[in-house]
Amino acid sequence: MTDEAGRPGRVTPLRPRRAAAEESLKRALDPHGEEALGKAYDARLIRRLWTFIRPYRRIFWLSVACLPLNAACMLAQPYILKLAIDRYVSAGDARGLGRMGLVYVAAIVGECAFFYAQYYLTMLVAQRSLADLRVRVFAHVQRLPMSYFDRHPVGRLVTRLTSDVDVLNEMFAAGAMTIFMDVLTMLGIVVIMLGLDARLALAALALMPVLVVGIDFFRRAARRTYRQIRERIARLNSYLQEALSGMTIIQLFARERRCFEEFDALNDEHREANHWSNIYEAALFSMVEALASISGALVVWWAAGDILAGAIAFGTLVAFLEYIQRFFIPIREFSIKYAVMQSAMASAERVFQLLDTPPAIVSPARAYAPERVRGTIEFDHVWFAYKGEDWVLRDVSLAVGAGEKIAIVGATGSGKTSLIKLLARFYEVSRGAIRVDGVDVRDWDLASLRRRIGVVLQDVFLFSGDVAGNISLGRPEIDTAAIEEVARRVHAWEFIGRLPGGLHERVRERGSNLSTGQRQLLAFARALAYDPAILVLDEATSSVDTETEMVIQDALATLMRDRTALVIAHRLTTIEHSDRIVVLHHGAVRETGTHRELIAARGIYHRLYELQYALADDAAAGRAAR
Repeated sequence: MTDEAGRPGRVTPLRPRRAAAEESLKRALDPHGEEALGKAYDARLIRRLWTFIRPYRRIFWLSVACLPLNAACMLAQPYILKLAIDRYVSAGDARGLGRMGLVYVAAIVGECAFFYAQYYLTMLVAQRSLADLRVRVFAHVQRLPMSYFDRHPVGRLVTRLTSDVDVLNEMFAAGAMTIFMDVLTMLGIVVIMLGLDARLALAALALMPVLVVGIDFFRRAARRTYRQIRERIARLNSYLQEALSGMTIIQLFARERRCFEEFDALNDEHREANHWSNIYEAALFSMVEALASISGALVVWWAAGDILAGAIAFGTLVAFLEYIQRFFIPIREFSIKYAVMQSAMASAERVFQLLDTPPAIVSPARAYAPERVRGTIEFDHVWFAYKGEDWVLRDVSLAVGAGEKIAIVGATGSGKTSLIKLLARFYEVSRGAIRVDGVDVRDWDLASLRRRIGVVLQDVFLFSGDVAGNISLGRPEIDTAAIEEVARRVHAWEFIGRLPGGLHERVRERGSNLSTGQRQLLAFARALAYDPAILVLDEATSSVDTETEMVIQDALATLMRDRTALVIAHRLTTIEHSDRIVVLHHGAVRETGTHRELIAARGIYHRLYELQYALADDAAAGRAAR
């Protein structure tokens, strides 16, 4: 179904289709079952949250001290009304009534003042402690190995730093931490009513068993529905992130209708969960309101005869009615506080689960961090598998001298990029060792090791900001003059100078306002600015056109001068002049030699070379025919 503009209109899929879509997406969007909720109060999680609150404990305890003062001012108001009516209204004492009026106003002002102070101080502590929590989580995420990001979608990690921490903030804002004080306030009201008149108090509390049963029912129902809400909003967000990121593919393959139906199914399930949550909350609120009114009516009915007989003062009845209203206020708010507390505990569980994930790759206690690096590399019988014993690299041994230019070629999946990841220690070798300057990379300081290795990838990542910032990456020692110099040396200045803002031209998300070739040239400038001892080019020219590739060949020569270089390339013409060429096949080193030696050997490299030139000749013939 489409509208007049040809866009997909509202589609209501059949329930079987919706159920199928829901089930098919569930495992993909939540493979780790992270959205399951636990109990609404977890002492272990509260203790861990306290570690972030502790630096601001003085402010926190000051806010806690405001709670009983606020409750005292609130509880005093009905009793003041009782005294005013029984002592001064009945006696016609206007002066005494005026004094009681001032006391009543003072109690109201005190309640408002202490509530404001308590809320302000609580939120002050919440904002500071949760800001510290965000910083701690982000610092921890930066230390996690690449294998962790392979297993966990980026969208879920962003949720941990944003939405989950915001839910904890909502817990403070909703006053969920004051539930214990609410219980004490209700007990205080019961004690006061019993002190005023025990029989009237029992009449007022006669419906409490019904209230307890109703709240227990709501607690169980809310727990179930709120779990569904959290599960489905997480899946909805994950699906949206994936769909928006892949919108080009969706439109290229005309998959809009299918994606719309899948999104509609997820959205409908989320709406249904919220619908049931609203039903339960409305039912609880209505029940509390009804029981409050019935309790008030019971008190009036019970006290009417005693008032006429003079056994109960009229002021006592007024006080009872006020206390009944105040007794049911925390119960009305229970649904909100319980739901927020439930969600907060689940969010805290996920945040601390992330914090508890140990960084598998860290610097040793006595890390090696030299001031100068020669750039020798040795792969010593290296075995590696991403999972189990599904080996990507098999007994790879390779020595690279300082300043030597080594090209690594092989079919897709032969393990070329894995070698680079192991060299920079993004992953640990399964067997064997990798040494830089004769020292095992596991003994190096991680920051020092990676600082000495410059990597230029096929898919260049640019940050939102300006051109200069993407070259220097914020390092203060790389000033504007140095940025301009390296840009000129790699021929990036030719297009930078034509930009309206030059070095200060804004770069959109992932460099979408720059061409592929321009992004590659910026990557070369970035690598040259950092002046690494070891340079790695991983398919660095495979995404640019032939004309651009010819322009940057001179830049590559400049970039690799006086550096150890490992070049991974599909285009064999870019590596013909390397000192040595290493051929990987099924994760093992099969051939090593110069271009001429390998061509003469007529082995794997020779077949790859002939196949590439045959494809190039076919493409040229096709263009000529057109």
